[in-house]
Amino acid sequence: MPVPPRIASLLINALRSGVVPRVGLEHVTVGRAQEINALLHDIEMIEAGGASFRFIVGKYGSGKSFLMQTIRNYATARGFVVCDADLSPERRLVGTKGSTQNQGLATYRELMQHLSTKAKPDGGALPLILEKWISGIMTDVKANSAPEADFDAEVERQIFAVIGELEGMVNGFAFAQAVSAYYHAYRAGDETKKSQVLKWFRGEYNGLREARADLGINLYVNDENWYDFLKIFAIFMVKAGYKGLLVLIDELVNLYKLPNAITRVANYEKILTLFNDTLQGKAKHIGFLMGGTPQCMEDKYRGVFSYEALRSRLAEGHFAGSEVKDLTAPIIRLTMLTQEEMYVLVEKLRDIHAALYSYAPRLTHEDLLYFLTVEYNRVGAESHITPREIIRDFIELANILHQNPQLSVAEVLGNNSFALAKGGIENENIDSEFEEFEI
Repeated sequence: MPVPPRIASLLINALRSGVVPRVGLEHVTVGRAQEINALLHDIEMIEAGGASFRFIVGKYGSGKSFLMQTIRNYATARGFVVCDADLSPERRLVGTKGSTQNQGLATYRELMQHLSTKAKPDGGALPLILEKWISGIMTDVKANSAPEADFDAEVERQIFAVIGELEGMVNGFAFAQAVSAYYHAYRAGDETKKSQVLKWFRGEYNGLREARADLGINLYVNDENWYDFLKIFAIFMVKAGYKGLLVLIDELVNLYKLPNAITRVANYEKILTLFNDTLQGKAKHIGFLMGGTPQCMEDKYRGVFSYEALRSRLAEGHFAGSEVKDLTAPIIRLTMLTQEEMYVLVEKLRDIHAALYSYAPRLTHEDLLYFLTVEYNRVGAESHITPREIIRDFIELANILHQNPQLSVAEVLGNNSFALAKGGIENENIDSEFEEFEI
């Protein structure tokens, strides 16, 4: 299938800069078949009413974010609601005790800001979800009620039946109050009240007094309870006609970088809470994907494995290794793409680049092989080179050849050979007693 110019431009520019684009990934996805199948099985379990929790672990540039975004796009196409956030110094899972910065709540707000569906893939889908739910109930009542029935009363009865189910959950009563307030504001056309309810859902109230004054609700989303609200949202999404909620949290390395040991442990305890809830069946219709580097996971002094309760749950057994992996384990470790997979990838990029700039592809099969040979012949490439580096280099090569048609591939890449560095002193006099020594 030809790639639309807008998507092609986005792909080339994003990949050239080492950024994972949100759209068009299907045009450049290669390999990772086993990992993707394992995650798609998790999505099926979430749809069936279960929950999942996975870590995607790999070196910088190995494709963690790419894999997570691929699953994100699949989930939204399948009818899931997806939210994602990158951790940072300002966004954590738990904020510093006694601090007014609310770093945990900041992560929740980021997740709500990026709440996405198939109809609204770029985030900000919360109003759409709420109104779809209300209009769906109204349509159902209109289609199935007797002509003499009180339409408004029947709609309200069905809405409050859903609200009643939410009230039984932790903090569900306050959530149900907010849903009820949004329904009444929707029916009355009160945009101010709708905005206030959305502000409450997004965790943007800074205190109980403010929330009580606007909505009469004696609770607000804060650093301590935001995960409870994600669990309620997952159930509500299913009531609204979606399949479940998928939560993507990347850059776990920012927890590893926290200088304060007490704060790090508090964040790892939060991960343990999420992990236990999902795998013990306390949460439904929700899944978590967290991305991090091997160091931020396995460092026994600062990493996730420094917290013994997590290490004992996440450590591999005695039989899995580099050659044989258990893809049902909580940690999915990404290995380097094979050279055959990298060839398919650069071939796709060659065709997308040519279509974007409207020229016939110059790079032949032999040219692509030569490029990959040069890349893999670098010192340390076998263990250290990543797809990000190869993609960046290839797009740079394609740009140079397009802008300088007089150059050949060999002229740009060189002759793929190297010479030992010469000493800094030439024709030096060597004392006879040292002349047999070489450095």
